[in-house]
Amino acid sequence: MRCKLNKMAQPKKVFRCKKCDAQYPRWEGRCRECGAWDNLEESINVAKKQPTNAKGVVVSFQSLGSTTNSTPRLQTGSQELDRVLGGGIVTGALLLLGGNPGIGKSTLLLQVASLMANSNKTRPVLYVSGEESGEQVRLRLDRLRANPDNLQFLGESMLPTIMQAVNEQRPQLVIIDSLQTIRSETGAAAGRPGELRDAMEALMELAKTTATPIIIVGHVTKRGDVAGPKVLEHLVDAVLYFEASEDSQHRLLYTTKNRFGGSNEVGVWKMEESGLTEIANPAGVFLNTHRPTAPGATVLPVLKGSRVFLVEVQALVTKTRFAHPQRRSTGFDLNRLQLLIAVLSKHLHLPLAYHDVHLNIVGGLKVTEPAADVAVALAIASAAKNVALPKDLAACGEVGLHAEVRAIPELMRRVETAARVGLRQLIAPEQSTAEQQKNSLTVYKAATLASAIEIAFPH
Repeated sequence: MRCKLNKMAQPKKVFRCKKCDAQYPRWEGRCRECGAWDNLEESINVAKKQPTNAKGVVVSFQSLGSTTNSTPRLQTGSQELDRVLGGGIVTGALLLLGGNPGIGKSTLLLQVASLMANSNKTRPVLYVSGEESGEQVRLRLDRLRANPDNLQFLGESMLPTIMQAVNEQRPQLVIIDSLQTIRSETGAAAGRPGELRDAMEALMELAKTTATPIIIVGHVTKRGDVAGPKVLEHLVDAVLYFEASEDSQHRLLYTTKNRFGGSNEVGVWKMEESGLTEIANPAGVFLNTHRPTAPGATVLPVLKGSRVFLVEVQALVTKTRFAHPQRRSTGFDLNRLQLLIAVLSKHLHLPLAYHDVHLNIVGGLKVTEPAADVAVALAIASAAKNVALPKDLAACGEVGLHAEVRAIPELMRRVETAARVGLRQLIAPEQSTAEQQKNSLTVYKAATLASAIEIAFPH
């Protein structure tokens, strides 16, 4: 008589991609996730024991409906950073900051660390760096003209040492520069997908158990994404990106994920010799007030979070030399551009079928909202007609497939910003909230794209 024995969980061999950490049951020459060749290596997955119900364990529940206290936040001393994060850093939050090399990530974090260290003398700010020494960081602080007494530096890349320091010091903020330099006790090379994932999981648990906010700097790939497996962005509470505008002077900070606030706010800084300077009112920072009057240019009041930025939209229309006309755009969705070209060709009979169309949002700001349709269409029409639009004219509104101009959100805020900057004319949708006159600004209401073009080109 045979008796059935419970088989113990045996280690399972898998093949992991060294680039994206994808797993396969057998070796393959090319990773199907990231497309890298000859990057799979054999590893062992130990089957985890399934959890069982424990007797005598008291389970405590918390009623979310009875919670009245708001989530406590730490003020960083930087109004722009607090705005992007939704009012400050939540205690115990884990944040990931990405950006191109030399963009100013370390400069921004050092300035924030200095401000927080000077504002709170009871708990230090811990700056951990596996890339720079203490002397190098000190030189950077001298350049920033910062002399914080409560800022502690730890030149360490071993994860257990960093965790021990956080548990002992209990700082008010921890900054780790950068994630790709952290190593664990396994002896694996730093920066590998498995090492990055394990380090992020350990730091997430550390932040939650000690109620210490941690900001981690992450390297980016050529595509601009944070290097490492995508699971890193799922683990953290907020993902921030720091990028430069086309004029290379201004820096933009925005979030692609934020569990404790909106993900559509934008912070603006200006890079100077003494560091980053905040721009509290950046409405016209991307608009050149001395721009020449040339065909194919108009002004767009674009909404980013709770702010309105005035940007210049430039279009260039030239006769094509190819069988199919070229359409190119910078800072604007290409599919949306092709849709507007089709509407202009169909309903306004502009001869664009044999012309190349190039569009550019000046200043490096990426425009994604449909409210930019009217301004883009006017810029294309101006370039096609070779007739310049008025220099003090702005336009906004969504364009439908039948060339109708649709309503847009926060129109009055756009009107007030345009009037404050000094513009005198604004073409907008027919909305009840729009005033005909705002200070020295005249608002022209357009129901269709044809009427908007008639307003812009009266002759």
